[in-house]
Amino acid sequence: NAFKTVVDIDLLGTFNVFRASYPYLNKPGASLIAITAGQAVNPMMFQIHACAAKAGVNMVTKVLAMEWGPAGVRVNGISPGPIADTEGMARLAPDPSMESARKGRIALRDYGTKRDIADMALYLSSDAAKYITGSIFTVDGGSEMGDATADAIPEAFK
Repeated sequence: NAFKTVVDIDLLGTFNVFRASYPYLNKPGASLIAITAGQAVNPMMFQIHACAAKAGVNMVTKVLAMEWGPAGVRVNGISPGPIADTEGMARLAPDPSMESARKGRIALRDYGTKRDIADMALYLSSDAAKYITGSIFTVDGGSEMGDATADAIPEAFK
């Protein structure tokens, strides 16, 4: 039941909203943005439902970018990483020690903000991104790259 629910909400929901909006889009010039997740490309144990659904969202994004591009409609995705003050991070790092450990593995050593995601959406919706379509933008402080706990900056550079 949980698998189907997540696929219905994330994958089918994204497709249905995009499809239903098409007749109302300002063509050319429209910009659609899907929200995806790192699990779309990086498998995670016990997250088969999210991995499968978000991989599908990435493909919906890319295929619709190809199909609707000739009408001047751009379709892109944003893949947020750990974002402060969200339910997801409250569940993944429910106490200060877990939060500190999780932040210590991120290249930029902090969670992102809701504003970081909003700024990417604003960029993708603007004329500055008028030649971008079919792309997935990872906004995660480098967390998708892997564990960055090592201090690799030589003392001479500090």
